Amino acid sequence: MSFKQMSETAEATAHDAAAEIARLRSQVETLMNERVTPMLGSVANSAEHAAKAATEEVRHQAARLSDAVHDKPLAAIGIAALAGFVLASILRR
Repeated sequence: MSFKQMSETAEATAHDAAAEIARLRSQVETLMNERVTPMLGSVANSAEHAAKAATEEVRHQAARLSDAVHDKPLAAIGIAALAGFVLASILRR
């Protein structure tokens, strides 16, 4: 095999490799556009809905707690004191 033939074979191989890389790159872009991007959008929407639901639940529970403290202030003080005592006991260990 002559130097020219080896050079031509190397160039052809390099050209084939470049074409294969371009084809694979195109396939990856297609997959990203058709599957990954919509899936990420769906996950983001689900996360947004979950965050909104969690926020609403926290607001609801805070309102219930506020009403309970308003209705029974002495019980609320007693519960808070007991919780503080238990927490302090745990943290001392």
